[in-house]
Amino acid sequence: MITPRAAACAETLPDDALPAYVHDVAALADHARTVRAALPADVELYYATKANPDAAVLRALAPHVDGYEVSSGGELRHVRRVVPGRPRLAFGGPGKTPQELRLALAEGTHRLHVESERELRLLGTTATDVLLRVNLPVRDGSLGGAALAMGGRPGPFGLDPAAAERCMTLLRTSPVRLRGIHAHLASGLDAPAQLAVAEQVAAWAAARLPAGELNLGGGMAVDYRHPEARFGWTAYGAGLRRLARQYPSFTLRVEPGRALTAYCGWYVTDVLDLKRSYGEAFAVVRGGTHHLRTPVTKGHDQPFTVLPRGLRPQLTDEPVTVVGQLCTPKDVLAARVRVERLAVGDRVAFAMAGAYAWNISHHDFLMHPRPTFHVVGAPAAG
Repeated sequence: MITPRAAACAETLPDDALPAYVHDVAALADHARTVRAALPADVELYYATKANPDAAVLRALAPHVDGYEVSSGGELRHVRRVVPGRPRLAFGGPGKTPQELRLALAEGTHRLHVESERELRLLGTTATDVLLRVNLPVRDGSLGGAALAMGGRPGPFGLDPAAAERCMTLLRTSPVRLRGIHAHLASGLDAPAQLAVAEQVAAWAAARLPAGELNLGGGMAVDYRHPEARFGWTAYGAGLRRLARQYPSFTLRVEPGRALTAYCGWYVTDVLDLKRSYGEAFAVVRGGTHHLRTPVTKGHDQPFTVLPRGLRPQLTDEPVTVVGQLCTPKDVLAARVRVERLAVGDRVAFAMAGAYAWNISHHDFLMHPRPTFHVVGAPAAG
């Protein structure tokens, strides 16, 4: 659950550096190479920056992706600042301000994902390339396994089919160039479900456009209950290869985020207290869900590894609930998880903290110290 490089870093950090985030960018690069190799060569791979915008993470991915998806002016500026070589950017997300659209145009953003008729009108007579984000109805059951659905039903994301048709009509006489369709309808789908949705999106687009680009979004399933399991990239790549043969006039693009970076990060902390309440064991660790919000937002137990410090164990082979320092009963990182041993002073490395972790957390609640950040596996300078 933790790479040797990350474990060595976690074990040697001084106490006053905890809590800490440790990213293994060599492991990330290995995973990204595996993903890229599983996809057809002509399928474009973009990284959804929102999953983890850490500069070292973005740079480690650069050799393996065709571009980055950004969802705000802040993300756009950040990627331009920290990733060399001006990589391709796709600017998505609802509620783009006029200032953000001007920034995207000034920065030479490769593609704008238009989310509404108003956004299209704000572009006015600017000659730029856009994809329409379309919220399509899908067959019953297609999104049944989704952890989070953003389409296939009423919602704030994208254009429903009627609005998309109106935008296509406007674009026939506009300097704004329609390059294709974007349809990110759900997150947390396995490879067969992703492909079933992709087939429906492709059929809808091909019935309306003779050629173009088809951005199928991200949302590849990540299973926090089974950290060793990975999304079926080989099967997904084979399915995309069949889809590309069926629609040869379309360029396919995918935008994974969590499924690329979740496995490369660990949130490392130490046990401050062990106590019992009504017979149940609780471990209070330094930090908490104000640093790692993921288990609360997704309602799961964050997988972890205990790194013993040579102390005599106070718990052996029993379930323990791991909580943080916040004054709320919601500050739970993992509930009733069996541990082989645990003692005050042991370190705990929470795995799968490489996506939607620090960057979505409520950092300043109770004003505890912020974590430190460490990168292992980076190439030597020079």
